[in-house]
Amino acid sequence: MSLTAFGKPSRLSPARRSHAVPRLRRWPRHLWMPGLALLVSLAALLPLGFIGWVAVRTGWATASALVFRPRVGELLLNTAMLMALTVPACAVLALALAWLTERSDLPGARVWAWLAVAPLAVPAFVHGYAWVTLIPSLHGLFAGVLVSVLAYSAFLYLPIVAALRRCDPALEDVAASLGLSPWRVFRRVVLPQLRLALCGGSLLIGLHLLAEYGLFAMIRFDTFTTAIMDQFQSAYNGPAASMLGAVLALCCLGLLGLEAGARGGERYARLGGGAARPPRRHRLGRARLACLLLPATVSLLALGVPLVTLARWLAAGGAGVWRLPEIGMALGQTGLLAATGAVVATLAAIPMAWLSVRAPGRLQRALEGCNYVVGSLPGVVVALALVAATVQVRALYQTVATIVLAYVLMFLPRAMLSLRASIAQAPAELEQAATSLGRSPARALWTVTIRLAAPGAAAGMALVALGITNELTATQMLAPSGTQTLATTFWAYTGEIDYASAAPYALLMVLFSLPMTWLLHAQSRRATGR
Repeated sequence: MSLTAFGKPSRLSPARRSHAVPRLRRWPRHLWMPGLALLVSLAALLPLGFIGWVAVRTGWATASALVFRPRVGELLLNTAMLMALTVPACAVLALALAWLTERSDLPGARVWAWLAVAPLAVPAFVHGYAWVTLIPSLHGLFAGVLVSVLAYSAFLYLPIVAALRRCDPALEDVAASLGLSPWRVFRRVVLPQLRLALCGGSLLIGLHLLAEYGLFAMIRFDTFTTAIMDQFQSAYNGPAASMLGAVLALCCLGLLGLEAGARGGERYARLGGGAARPPRRHRLGRARLACLLLPATVSLLALGVPLVTLARWLAAGGAGVWRLPEIGMALGQTGLLAATGAVVATLAAIPMAWLSVRAPGRLQRALEGCNYVVGSLPGVVVALALVAATVQVRALYQTVATIVLAYVLMFLPRAMLSLRASIAQAPAELEQAATSLGRSPARALWTVTIRLAAPGAAAGMALVALGITNELTATQMLAPSGTQTLATTFWAYTGEIDYASAAPYALLMVLFSLPMTWLLHAQSRRATGR
Protein backbone atom coordinates (compact mmCIF):
# COMPACT_ATOMS: atom_id res chain seq x y z
CA MET A 1 0.00 0.00 0.00
CA SER A 2 1.44 3.36 -0.99
CA LEU A 3 2.04 6.21 1.44
CA THR A 4 0.96 9.80 1.04
CA ALA A 5 3.13 12.82 1.79
CA PHE A 6 1.80 12.76 5.38
CA GLY A 7 2.80 9.17 5.92
CA LYS A 8 -0.74 7.78 5.92
CA PRO A 9 -1.89 4.94 3.71
CA SER A 10 -3.64 6.02 0.55
CA ARG A 11 -7.32 5.03 0.41
CA LEU A 12 -7.49 5.27 -3.38
CA SER A 13 -7.71 2.02 -5.22
CA PRO A 14 -5.09 1.44 -7.95
CA ALA A 15 -7.74 2.01 -10.62
CA ARG A 16 -8.80 5.34 -9.11
CA ARG A 17 -5.17 6.42 -8.67
CA SER A 18 -4.47 5.73 -12.33
CA HIS A 19 -7.28 8.11 -13.30
CA ALA A 20 -6.51 10.75 -10.70
CA VAL A 21 -2.83 11.28 -11.45
CA PRO A 22 -3.17 12.48 -15.07
CA ARG A 23 -5.91 14.90 -14.02
CA LEU A 24 -3.72 16.47 -11.29
CA ARG A 25 -0.79 16.73 -13.65
CA ARG A 26 -2.79 18.15 -16.51
CA TRP A 27 -4.70 21.03 -14.90
CA PRO A 28 -1.82 23.10 -13.45
CA ARG A 29 -0.04 22.99 -16.80
CA HIS A 30 -3.16 23.98 -18.72
CA LEU A 31 -4.45 26.81 -16.57
CA TRP A 32 -3.57 29.19 -19.39
CA MET A 33 -6.33 27.68 -21.52
CA PRO A 34 -9.20 28.60 -19.15
CA GLY A 35 -7.55 32.01 -18.80
CA LEU A 36 -7.59 32.59 -22.55
CA ALA A 37 -11.17 31.33 -22.79
CA LEU A 38 -12.17 33.76 -20.03
CA LEU A 39 -10.44 36.62 -21.83
CA VAL A 40 -12.22 35.88 -25.11
CA SER A 41 -15.59 35.56 -23.35
CA LEU A 42 -15.12 38.89 -21.57
CA ALA A 43 -14.31 40.52 -24.92
CA ALA A 44 -17.46 38.94 -26.36
CA LEU A 45 -19.51 40.61 -23.63
CA LEU A 46 -18.40 44.06 -24.82
CA PRO A 47 -21.62 44.78 -26.80
CA LEU A 48 -23.86 43.90 -23.86
CA GLY A 49 -21.67 45.94 -21.53
CA PHE A 50 -21.90 48.85 -23.95
CA ILE A 51 -25.69 48.74 -23.87
CA GLY A 52 -25.76 48.86 -20.10
CA TRP A 53 -23.13 51.62 -20.01
CA VAL A 54 -25.07 53.78 -22.47
CA ALA A 55 -28.28 53.34 -20.50
CA VAL A 56 -26.58 54.41 -17.27
CA ARG A 57 -24.69 57.29 -18.89
CA THR A 58 -27.75 58.59 -20.74
CA GLY A 59 -29.80 58.69 -17.56
CA TRP A 60 -33.23 57.27 -16.90
CA ALA A 61 -35.12 60.36 -18.03
CA THR A 62 -33.41 60.62 -21.42
CA ALA A 63 -33.24 56.86 -21.95
CA SER A 64 -36.92 56.35 -21.19
CA ALA A 65 -37.83 59.26 -23.49
CA LEU A 66 -35.83 57.65 -26.31
CA VAL A 67 -37.23 54.15 -25.72
CA PHE A 68 -40.87 54.85 -24.84
CA ARG A 69 -41.82 56.87 -27.89
CA PRO A 70 -44.16 56.24 -30.83
CA ARG A 71 -41.29 55.51 -33.23
CA VAL A 72 -40.06 52.58 -31.14
CA GLY A 73 -43.62 51.27 -30.86
CA GLU A 74 -43.93 51.40 -34.64
CA LEU A 75 -40.67 49.50 -35.07
CA LEU A 76 -41.75 46.89 -32.52
CA LEU A 77 -45.05 46.41 -34.35
CA ASN A 78 -43.24 46.04 -37.69
CA THR A 79 -40.85 43.52 -36.16
CA ALA A 80 -43.64 41.52 -34.50
CA MET A 81 -45.69 41.37 -37.70
CA LEU A 82 -42.65 40.42 -39.76
CA MET A 83 -41.77 37.61 -37.35
CA ALA A 84 -45.36 36.39 -36.98
CA LEU A 85 -45.82 36.07 -40.74
CA THR A 86 -42.35 35.06 -41.95
CA VAL A 87 -41.28 32.37 -39.47
CA PRO A 88 -44.46 30.21 -39.74
CA ALA A 89 -44.44 30.59 -43.53
CA CYS A 90 -40.80 29.46 -43.64
CA ALA A 91 -41.61 26.52 -41.37
CA VAL A 92 -44.54 25.33 -43.48
CA LEU A 93 -42.63 25.74 -46.75
CA ALA A 94 -39.47 24.04 -45.45
CA LEU A 95 -41.48 21.20 -43.91
CA ALA A 96 -43.36 20.60 -47.16
CA LEU A 97 -40.18 20.64 -49.25
CA ALA A 98 -38.36 18.35 -46.80
CA TRP A 99 -41.20 15.81 -46.81
CA LEU A 100 -41.44 15.83 -50.60
CA THR A 101 -37.70 15.36 -51.13
CA GLU A 102 -37.15 12.85 -48.30
CA ARG A 103 -40.38 10.89 -47.83
CA SER A 104 -42.12 10.84 -51.21
CA ASP A 105 -41.39 9.40 -54.65
CA LEU A 106 -41.02 12.90 -56.12
CA PRO A 107 -39.18 12.68 -59.45
CA GLY A 108 -35.66 14.16 -59.28
CA ALA A 109 -35.74 14.41 -55.48
CA ARG A 110 -31.95 14.85 -55.19
CA VAL A 111 -31.98 17.76 -57.65
CA TRP A 112 -34.88 19.45 -55.88
CA ALA A 113 -33.11 18.95 -52.55
CA TRP A 114 -30.05 20.83 -53.82
CA LEU A 115 -32.23 23.56 -55.33
CA ALA A 116 -33.99 23.96 -51.97
CA VAL A 117 -30.61 24.71 -50.32
CA ALA A 118 -29.09 26.80 -53.14
CA PRO A 119 -30.85 30.11 -52.19
CA LEU A 120 -28.43 30.30 -49.24
CA ALA A 121 -25.77 31.27 -51.78
CA VAL A 122 -27.65 34.48 -52.60
CA PRO A 123 -27.28 37.16 -49.88
CA ALA A 124 -30.60 38.51 -48.63
CA PHE A 125 -29.88 42.03 -49.89
CA VAL A 126 -29.19 40.59 -53.35
CA HIS A 127 -32.63 38.96 -53.21
CA GLY A 128 -34.06 42.40 -52.38
CA TYR A 129 -32.09 43.98 -55.24
CA ALA A 130 -33.44 41.41 -57.69
CA TRP A 131 -37.07 41.80 -56.67
CA VAL A 132 -37.05 45.60 -56.43
CA THR A 133 -35.49 45.97 -59.86
CA LEU A 134 -38.02 43.47 -61.26
CA ILE A 135 -41.05 45.04 -59.53
CA PRO A 136 -40.17 48.63 -58.50
CA SER A 137 -43.46 49.04 -56.62
CA LEU A 138 -42.73 46.08 -54.32
CA HIS A 139 -42.43 47.68 -50.86
CA GLY A 140 -43.68 47.28 -47.31
CA LEU A 141 -44.61 44.35 -45.12
CA PHE A 142 -45.84 42.04 -47.88
CA ALA A 143 -42.61 42.51 -49.82
CA GLY A 144 -40.57 41.88 -46.66
CA VAL A 145 -42.39 38.64 -45.92
CA LEU A 146 -42.22 37.39 -49.52
CA VAL A 147 -38.51 38.00 -50.03
CA SER A 148 -37.58 36.87 -46.50
CA VAL A 149 -39.37 33.55 -46.95
CA LEU A 150 -37.55 32.95 -50.24
CA ALA A 151 -34.18 33.98 -48.79
CA TYR A 152 -34.34 32.27 -45.39
CA SER A 153 -36.53 29.15 -45.65
CA ALA A 154 -33.45 27.06 -46.48
CA PHE A 155 -32.20 27.69 -42.91
CA LEU A 156 -35.13 25.56 -41.74
CA TYR A 157 -35.03 23.07 -44.60
CA LEU A 158 -31.54 21.78 -43.70
CA PRO A 159 -32.22 20.88 -40.02
CA ILE A 160 -35.64 19.43 -40.84
CA VAL A 161 -34.13 17.18 -43.51
CA ALA A 162 -31.40 16.06 -41.10
CA ALA A 163 -34.02 15.26 -38.44
CA LEU A 164 -36.20 13.36 -40.92
CA ARG A 165 -33.26 11.17 -41.90
CA ARG A 166 -32.60 10.28 -38.27
CA CYS A 167 -36.21 9.33 -37.48
CA ASP A 168 -36.73 5.64 -36.76
CA PRO A 169 -39.15 4.31 -39.44
CA ALA A 170 -40.21 1.48 -37.10
CA LEU A 171 -42.09 4.00 -34.95
CA GLU A 172 -44.15 5.03 -37.95
CA ASP A 173 -44.83 1.41 -38.87
CA VAL A 174 -46.08 0.68 -35.36
CA ALA A 175 -48.36 3.72 -35.41
CA ALA A 176 -49.75 2.72 -38.81
CA SER A 177 -50.35 -0.86 -37.59
CA LEU A 178 -52.48 0.60 -34.80
CA GLY A 179 -54.85 2.04 -37.39
CA LEU A 180 -53.63 5.64 -37.60
CA SER A 181 -54.00 7.35 -40.98
CA PRO A 182 -50.83 8.65 -42.73
CA TRP A 183 -51.66 12.22 -41.70
CA ARG A 184 -52.13 11.23 -38.04
CA VAL A 185 -48.90 9.22 -38.12
CA PHE A 186 -47.07 12.30 -39.37
CA ARG A 187 -48.73 14.59 -36.82
CA ARG A 188 -48.37 12.33 -33.78
CA VAL A 189 -45.10 10.48 -34.51
CA VAL A 190 -42.95 12.36 -37.02
CA LEU A 191 -43.73 15.97 -36.18
CA PRO A 192 -42.80 15.70 -32.46
CA GLN A 193 -39.37 14.36 -33.50
CA LEU A 194 -38.86 17.48 -35.64
CA ARG A 195 -39.48 19.85 -32.73
CA LEU A 196 -35.82 20.61 -32.05
CA ALA A 197 -35.11 21.22 -35.73
CA LEU A 198 -38.12 23.50 -36.09
CA CYS A 199 -37.21 25.49 -32.97
CA GLY A 200 -33.53 25.83 -33.90
CA GLY A 201 -34.19 26.78 -37.50
CA SER A 202 -36.93 29.24 -36.50
CA LEU A 203 -34.54 30.88 -34.04
CA LEU A 204 -31.90 31.24 -36.74
CA ILE A 205 -34.39 32.83 -39.13
CA GLY A 206 -35.68 35.15 -36.40
CA LEU A 207 -32.17 36.35 -35.59
CA HIS A 208 -31.49 36.96 -39.27
CA LEU A 209 -34.69 38.98 -39.56
CA LEU A 210 -33.66 41.14 -36.60
CA ALA A 211 -30.17 41.68 -38.00
CA GLU A 212 -30.95 42.20 -41.70
CA TYR A 213 -30.43 45.69 -43.06
CA GLY A 214 -29.89 45.64 -46.82
CA LEU A 215 -33.02 43.68 -47.73
CA PHE A 216 -35.40 45.86 -45.72
CA ALA A 217 -33.71 49.08 -46.77
CA MET A 218 -34.18 47.99 -50.40
CA ILE A 219 -37.91 47.40 -50.02
CA ARG A 220 -38.36 50.41 -47.73
CA PHE A 221 -39.68 48.51 -44.73
CA ASP A 222 -38.63 50.04 -41.41
CA THR A 223 -37.01 47.77 -38.81
CA PHE A 224 -34.75 48.45 -35.84
CA THR A 225 -31.64 47.84 -37.95
CA THR A 226 -32.67 50.25 -40.71
CA ALA A 227 -33.63 52.88 -38.11
CA ILE A 228 -30.28 52.51 -36.32
CA MET A 229 -28.38 52.87 -39.59
CA ASP A 230 -30.43 55.94 -40.51
CA GLN A 231 -29.64 57.55 -37.15
CA PHE A 232 -25.97 56.67 -37.49
CA GLN A 233 -25.49 57.77 -41.11
CA SER A 234 -27.70 60.86 -41.30
CA ALA A 235 -27.78 62.61 -37.93
CA TYR A 236 -25.17 60.55 -36.04
CA ASN A 237 -27.48 60.64 -33.05
CA GLY A 238 -25.46 58.43 -30.72
CA PRO A 239 -27.90 58.12 -27.77
CA ALA A 240 -30.94 57.52 -30.04
CA ALA A 241 -29.11 54.86 -32.09
CA SER A 242 -27.76 53.24 -28.92
CA MET A 243 -31.18 53.04 -27.28
CA LEU A 244 -32.62 51.48 -30.43
CA GLY A 245 -29.72 49.04 -30.31
CA ALA A 246 -30.58 48.24 -26.70
CA VAL A 247 -34.19 47.44 -27.62
CA LEU A 248 -32.95 45.33 -30.54
CA ALA A 249 -30.58 43.42 -28.25
CA LEU A 250 -33.45 42.79 -25.82
CA CYS A 251 -35.52 41.45 -28.71
CA CYS A 252 -32.70 39.03 -29.56
CA LEU A 253 -32.36 37.86 -25.96
CA GLY A 254 -36.15 37.49 -25.75
CA LEU A 255 -36.10 35.40 -28.90
CA LEU A 256 -33.44 33.13 -27.38
CA GLY A 257 -35.59 32.68 -24.27
CA LEU A 258 -38.70 32.00 -26.36
CA GLU A 259 -36.88 29.33 -28.35
CA ALA A 260 -35.58 27.70 -25.15
CA GLY A 261 -39.13 27.58 -23.77
CA ALA A 262 -40.58 26.18 -27.00
CA ARG A 263 -37.84 23.57 -27.17
CA GLY A 264 -38.74 22.24 -23.72
CA GLY A 265 -36.87 19.64 -21.72
CA GLU A 266 -38.18 16.46 -23.32
CA ARG A 267 -35.81 13.65 -24.25
CA TYR A 268 -35.38 13.29 -28.01
CA ALA A 269 -32.58 10.75 -28.15
CA ARG A 270 -33.36 7.06 -28.52
CA LEU A 271 -31.53 4.01 -27.24
CA GLY A 272 -30.10 1.93 -30.03
CA GLY A 273 -29.74 2.65 -33.69
CA GLY A 274 -33.36 2.17 -34.67
CA ALA A 275 -34.50 0.22 -37.70
CA ALA A 276 -31.60 -0.52 -40.05
CA ARG A 277 -33.44 0.54 -43.20
CA PRO A 278 -34.44 3.78 -44.87
CA PRO A 279 -37.99 4.99 -44.33
CA ARG A 280 -40.64 4.02 -46.86
CA ARG A 281 -41.29 6.67 -49.49
CA HIS A 282 -44.94 7.53 -49.98
CA ARG A 283 -46.42 7.32 -53.45
CA LEU A 284 -47.81 10.62 -54.70
CA GLY A 285 -49.95 9.04 -57.41
CA ARG A 286 -52.13 11.53 -59.21
CA ALA A 287 -50.85 14.35 -57.00
CA ARG A 288 -47.33 13.99 -58.39
CA LEU A 289 -47.67 16.79 -60.94
CA ALA A 290 -49.24 19.15 -58.39
CA CYS A 291 -46.51 18.34 -55.88
CA LEU A 292 -43.83 19.03 -58.49
CA LEU A 293 -45.19 22.56 -58.82
CA LEU A 294 -44.15 23.47 -55.26
CA PRO A 295 -40.35 22.93 -55.52
CA ALA A 296 -40.38 24.19 -59.10
CA THR A 297 -42.14 27.42 -58.11
CA VAL A 298 -39.90 27.97 -55.09
CA SER A 299 -36.76 27.41 -57.19
CA LEU A 300 -38.03 29.76 -59.87
CA LEU A 301 -38.76 32.54 -57.36
CA ALA A 302 -35.76 32.04 -55.05
CA LEU A 303 -33.12 31.32 -57.71
CA GLY A 304 -34.58 32.19 -61.09
CA VAL A 305 -35.53 35.77 -60.22
CA PRO A 306 -32.07 36.74 -58.82
CA LEU A 307 -30.13 35.01 -61.61
CA VAL A 308 -32.33 36.33 -64.43
CA THR A 309 -32.22 39.83 -62.94
CA LEU A 310 -28.43 39.71 -62.70
CA ALA A 311 -28.16 38.46 -66.27
CA ARG A 312 -30.48 41.22 -67.47
CA TRP A 313 -28.51 43.99 -65.76
CA LEU A 314 -25.18 42.55 -66.90
CA ALA A 315 -26.44 42.44 -70.48
CA ALA A 316 -27.83 45.97 -70.24
CA GLY A 317 -24.58 47.33 -68.82
CA GLY A 318 -22.35 45.55 -71.29
CA ALA A 319 -18.61 45.44 -70.88
CA GLY A 320 -18.62 48.91 -69.30
CA VAL A 321 -19.88 47.63 -65.93
CA TRP A 322 -16.83 45.39 -65.54
CA ARG A 323 -14.51 48.02 -64.08
CA LEU A 324 -11.65 45.61 -63.58
CA PRO A 325 -9.37 47.84 -61.41
CA GLU A 326 -12.25 48.65 -59.05
CA ILE A 327 -13.50 45.05 -59.02
CA GLY A 328 -9.97 43.81 -58.40
CA MET A 329 -9.57 46.19 -55.45
CA ALA A 330 -12.92 45.09 -53.97
CA LEU A 331 -11.99 41.43 -54.45
CA GLY A 332 -8.59 41.95 -52.85
CA GLN A 333 -9.89 43.84 -49.84
CA THR A 334 -12.77 41.40 -49.36
CA GLY A 335 -10.37 38.47 -49.53
CA LEU A 336 -7.91 40.11 -47.13
CA LEU A 337 -10.58 40.97 -44.55
CA ALA A 338 -12.25 37.54 -44.90
CA ALA A 339 -8.96 35.65 -44.54
CA THR A 340 -7.74 37.76 -41.62
CA GLY A 341 -11.07 37.60 -39.79
CA ALA A 342 -11.37 33.85 -40.37
CA VAL A 343 -7.88 33.12 -39.05
CA VAL A 344 -8.25 35.37 -35.98
CA ALA A 345 -11.74 34.04 -35.18
CA THR A 346 -10.52 30.43 -35.42
CA LEU A 347 -7.52 31.12 -33.18
CA ALA A 348 -9.78 32.90 -30.67
CA ALA A 349 -12.17 29.92 -30.68
CA ILE A 350 -9.47 27.33 -29.83
CA PRO A 351 -9.37 27.90 -26.02
CA MET A 352 -13.15 27.78 -25.60
CA ALA A 353 -13.54 24.78 -27.93
CA TRP A 354 -10.76 22.91 -26.10
CA LEU A 355 -12.26 23.74 -22.71
CA SER A 356 -15.75 22.60 -23.72
CA VAL A 357 -14.39 19.18 -24.77
CA ARG A 358 -11.58 18.53 -22.28
CA ALA A 359 -13.05 20.14 -19.13
CA PRO A 360 -16.84 20.47 -19.34
CA GLY A 361 -18.55 22.03 -16.35
CA ARG A 362 -20.63 24.92 -15.12
CA LEU A 363 -17.93 27.53 -15.70
CA GLN A 364 -17.31 26.22 -19.19
CA ARG A 365 -21.02 26.34 -20.03
CA ALA A 366 -21.31 29.90 -18.70
CA LEU A 367 -18.31 31.10 -20.72
CA GLU A 368 -19.50 29.31 -23.85
CA GLY A 369 -22.99 30.78 -23.44
CA CYS A 370 -21.51 34.29 -23.43
CA ASN A 371 -20.08 33.71 -26.90
CA TYR A 372 -23.29 32.28 -28.31
CA VAL A 373 -25.55 34.99 -26.86
CA VAL A 374 -23.37 37.83 -28.13
CA GLY A 375 -22.86 36.03 -31.44
CA SER A 376 -26.64 36.19 -31.91
CA LEU A 377 -26.70 39.99 -31.69
CA PRO A 378 -27.02 41.90 -34.97
CA GLY A 379 -23.87 43.32 -36.48
CA VAL A 380 -25.17 46.85 -36.07
CA VAL A 381 -25.26 46.45 -32.25
CA VAL A 382 -21.71 45.08 -32.21
CA ALA A 383 -20.59 47.94 -34.46
CA LEU A 384 -22.25 50.56 -32.23
CA ALA A 385 -20.38 49.18 -29.22
CA LEU A 386 -17.04 49.27 -31.01
CA VAL A 387 -17.68 52.76 -32.39
CA ALA A 388 -18.35 54.04 -28.86
CA ALA A 389 -15.25 52.26 -27.52
CA THR A 390 -12.82 53.30 -30.27
CA VAL A 391 -13.97 56.93 -30.31
CA GLN A 392 -12.33 57.15 -26.90
CA VAL A 393 -9.12 55.63 -28.35
CA ARG A 394 -8.57 57.51 -31.60
CA ALA A 395 -5.72 55.25 -32.66
CA LEU A 396 -8.20 52.37 -33.06
CA TYR A 397 -11.11 54.27 -34.61
CA GLN A 398 -11.94 52.98 -38.11
CA THR A 399 -8.92 50.71 -38.36
CA VAL A 400 -8.46 47.19 -39.69
CA ALA A 401 -7.98 45.94 -36.11
CA THR A 402 -11.42 47.25 -35.11
CA ILE A 403 -13.28 45.73 -38.04
CA VAL A 404 -11.49 42.39 -37.54
CA LEU A 405 -12.49 42.45 -33.85
CA ALA A 406 -16.10 43.02 -34.93
CA TYR A 407 -15.93 40.04 -37.28
CA VAL A 408 -14.50 37.88 -34.49
CA LEU A 409 -17.30 38.83 -32.08
CA MET A 410 -19.99 38.25 -34.71
CA PHE A 411 -18.76 34.98 -36.21
CA LEU A 412 -16.92 33.32 -33.30
CA PRO A 413 -19.72 30.73 -32.76
CA ARG A 414 -19.28 29.47 -36.34
CA ALA A 415 -15.62 28.71 -35.77
CA MET A 416 -16.26 27.32 -32.28
CA LEU A 417 -18.88 24.80 -33.36
CA SER A 418 -16.67 23.33 -36.09
CA LEU A 419 -13.59 23.23 -33.85
CA ARG A 420 -15.43 21.65 -30.92
CA ALA A 421 -16.66 18.75 -33.03
CA SER A 422 -13.15 18.09 -34.39
CA ILE A 423 -11.35 18.40 -31.05
CA ALA A 424 -13.83 15.91 -29.57
CA GLN A 425 -12.57 13.35 -32.11
CA ALA A 426 -8.90 13.91 -31.15
CA PRO A 427 -8.00 11.53 -28.25
CA ALA A 428 -6.89 13.38 -25.12
CA GLU A 429 -4.37 10.60 -24.44
CA LEU A 430 -2.27 11.69 -27.42
CA GLU A 431 -2.00 15.20 -26.00
CA GLN A 432 -1.06 13.81 -22.57
CA ALA A 433 1.54 11.54 -24.15
CA ALA A 434 3.12 14.51 -25.92
CA THR A 435 3.41 16.47 -22.65
CA SER A 436 4.85 13.42 -20.85
CA LEU A 437 7.58 13.28 -23.52
CA GLY A 438 8.70 16.79 -22.66
CA ARG A 439 6.66 19.03 -24.93
CA SER A 440 5.07 22.11 -23.42
CA PRO A 441 1.27 22.10 -23.12
CA ALA A 442 0.99 24.77 -25.83
CA ARG A 443 3.23 22.84 -28.22
CA ALA A 444 1.43 19.56 -27.51
CA LEU A 445 -1.92 21.21 -28.18
CA TRP A 446 -0.70 22.74 -31.43
CA THR A 447 1.23 19.77 -32.85
CA VAL A 448 -1.22 17.03 -31.81
CA THR A 449 -4.78 18.19 -31.12
CA ILE A 450 -4.98 21.13 -33.50
CA ARG A 451 -3.35 19.13 -36.27
CA LEU A 452 -5.95 16.37 -35.87
CA ALA A 453 -8.70 19.00 -35.72
CA ALA A 454 -7.46 20.75 -38.88
CA PRO A 455 -10.45 19.70 -41.07
CA GLY A 456 -12.93 21.17 -38.58
CA ALA A 457 -10.80 24.30 -38.25
CA ALA A 458 -10.77 24.68 -42.03
CA ALA A 459 -14.56 24.29 -42.20
CA GLY A 460 -14.99 26.88 -39.44
CA MET A 461 -12.66 29.30 -41.24
CA ALA A 462 -14.63 28.85 -44.44
CA LEU A 463 -17.92 29.58 -42.66
CA VAL A 464 -16.48 32.70 -41.03
CA ALA A 465 -14.99 33.88 -44.34
CA LEU A 466 -18.36 33.39 -46.04
CA GLY A 467 -20.09 35.48 -43.38
CA ILE A 468 -17.50 38.25 -43.69
CA THR A 469 -17.79 38.30 -47.49
CA ASN A 470 -21.52 39.05 -47.29
CA GLU A 471 -21.41 41.30 -44.17
CA LEU A 472 -22.67 44.85 -44.72
CA THR A 473 -23.64 46.89 -41.65
CA ALA A 474 -20.56 46.46 -39.44
CA THR A 475 -18.27 46.94 -42.44
CA GLN A 476 -19.99 50.20 -43.35
CA MET A 477 -19.73 51.55 -39.80
CA LEU A 478 -16.24 50.38 -38.83
CA ALA A 479 -14.09 49.86 -41.91
CA PRO A 480 -11.28 52.38 -42.55
CA SER A 481 -11.99 55.18 -44.98
CA GLY A 482 -11.56 54.02 -48.57
CA THR A 483 -12.32 50.37 -47.84
CA GLN A 484 -14.22 48.72 -50.68
CA THR A 485 -15.56 45.20 -50.24
CA LEU A 486 -17.88 43.40 -52.61
CA ALA A 487 -20.84 44.04 -50.31
CA THR A 488 -20.16 47.74 -49.62
CA THR A 489 -19.40 48.53 -53.27
CA PHE A 490 -22.55 46.73 -54.36
CA TRP A 491 -24.51 48.74 -51.80
CA ALA A 492 -22.94 52.03 -52.93
CA TYR A 493 -24.04 51.47 -56.52
CA THR A 494 -27.56 50.42 -55.56
CA GLY A 495 -27.80 53.58 -53.44
CA GLU A 496 -27.11 55.56 -56.63
CA ILE A 497 -29.79 53.52 -58.48
CA ASP A 498 -27.00 52.23 -60.76
CA TYR A 499 -28.21 48.64 -60.77
CA ALA A 500 -26.16 47.64 -63.80
CA SER A 501 -22.88 48.61 -62.14
CA ALA A 502 -23.93 46.74 -58.99
CA ALA A 503 -24.61 43.49 -60.86
CA PRO A 504 -20.97 42.24 -61.17
CA TYR A 505 -20.47 42.54 -57.40
CA ALA A 506 -23.70 40.66 -56.69
CA LEU A 507 -22.65 37.93 -59.12
CA LEU A 508 -19.23 37.58 -57.48
CA MET A 509 -20.80 37.27 -54.02
CA VAL A 510 -23.10 34.51 -55.29
CA LEU A 511 -20.17 32.68 -56.92
CA PHE A 512 -18.17 32.93 -53.68
CA SER A 513 -21.07 31.50 -51.68
CA LEU A 514 -22.01 28.59 -53.95
CA PRO A 515 -19.14 26.23 -52.96
CA MET A 516 -19.89 26.68 -49.24
CA THR A 517 -23.59 26.12 -49.85
CA TRP A 518 -22.81 22.89 -51.68
CA LEU A 519 -20.52 21.87 -48.79
CA LEU A 520 -23.34 22.41 -46.26
CA HIS A 521 -25.69 20.33 -48.41
CA ALA A 522 -23.13 17.55 -48.83
CA GLN A 523 -22.28 17.48 -45.11
CA SER A 524 -25.95 17.21 -44.17
CA ARG A 525 -26.22 14.08 -46.33
CA ARG A 526 -22.87 12.66 -45.17
CA ALA A 527 -23.77 13.12 -41.49
CA THR A 528 -26.69 10.71 -41.87
CA GLY A 529 -24.93 8.32 -44.24
CA ARG A 530 -27.22 8.96 -47.21
